[in-house]
Amino acid sequence: MAESPEDTQLSRFVVERQLATTQEVRAASEHQKMLAEGGRERPLGDVLVDLGFLTRTQLGRLQGVNDDSGGRPAQQIPGYQLQKKIGAGAMAVVYRARQLSLDRVVAVKVLPKRLSQNQEFVTRFYQEGRAAARLNHNNIVQAIDVGEAGGYHYFVMEYVDGCTVYDEIAQGKVYTEKEALEIVRQMADALLHAHERGFIHRDVKPKNIMLTRDRVAKLADMGLAREASDHEAALAEAGRAYGTPYYISPEQIRGDVDVDHGADLYSLGGTFYHMVTGRVPFEGPTPSAVMHKHLKEPLVPPDHVNTKLTAGCGAMIEMLMNKERDARYHSAKELIEDIDRMLAGRRPKYAQQYDADTITDLAEGVSVGPDGNGAYYPPAAAPPNTLIVVLAIVSGISVVMNLILLIMLASQ
Repeated sequence: MAESPEDTQLSRFVVERQLATTQEVRAASEHQKMLAEGGRERPLGDVLVDLGFLTRTQLGRLQGVNDDSGGRPAQQIPGYQLQKKIGAGAMAVVYRARQLSLDRVVAVKVLPKRLSQNQEFVTRFYQEGRAAARLNHNNIVQAIDVGEAGGYHYFVMEYVDGCTVYDEIAQGKVYTEKEALEIVRQMADALLHAHERGFIHRDVKPKNIMLTRDRVAKLADMGLAREASDHEAALAEAGRAYGTPYYISPEQIRGDVDVDHGADLYSLGGTFYHMVTGRVPFEGPTPSAVMHKHLKEPLVPPDHVNTKLTAGCGAMIEMLMNKERDARYHSAKELIEDIDRMLAGRRPKYAQQYDADTITDLAEGVSVGPDGNGAYYPPAAAPPNTLIVVLAIVSGISVVMNLILLIMLASQ
């Protein structure tokens, strides 16, 4: 796990102000890496507080120093009154604000000044705003405005009063199958909307799924989104991996030119896996090691990790995370259909299941058809494959009985 620019600056400030020793900061950094390897990414500041090296008040003051976006540029963005910093990432600081003209609460993402000199970051920042503005869906964070004022580039969006899926996972939550299906269903609907309008998100992950207090899920952060038909951008990015290592698709890792909606479905599958098992699909000491596993290592079935999951749920996740995109769901619409069937207590239509239930069905003369429903065949009309299985079982029993008889005779 590479140290973020924010963590690097925070480390320096902590030591310079003698709030913690270099050894303590190093210990916190190692603990942070260990947590990340276990699928629990946490900012260095929170780890320092957890270990008792900093107080929460000290951290708050340091983060104010660490914010190189220039504090709260309320006077720099006409029409908006910034109230409170609610988030910070490698590329931006997010504030809760009030839009004065409509007297409503919004979120304002501000690009730090240190990145404003980098045209690539500025271009990507505006691309996020434009991409979000072309999408209008209840399960996607709505774009409101984008612009530049007083040297600050800003992006105004819908304010979501709640938390992210990542926040809940970081607190140790493992979602029930039904909870996860309901959230993933909403994300599939959001992705279907985006895909039908020609956009691929390319960074679906727990941190980018926001949950309102009413448990409405909203897809956030279109920072890596691009039009699937933008061949020029695809060529410019060829050979480079864009995405988050724990959830990135194999084709994104390879830097394929023809990355499409299948990449989003894979990442949604990785997120689904994390939600219901409490751990990421693949773990490793470095991002490159994790990505190598996405490319080469078989996935441990989620229902082997969490035995409370149904075989149908496990099959859906495995289909989403198939390394071959042609073997995944062909669209978010198919995924939605399978989820709706699962929520209704039926088997998925597209995700194939090969488990104990299937073997039991064969023994009882039930053939699982392509629609996922069991079709009963009376013994006289049993399908040929079923007869072969039955005959093989009977033949096997006969062999065992003969062996037992020979052993008994030999012992006399």
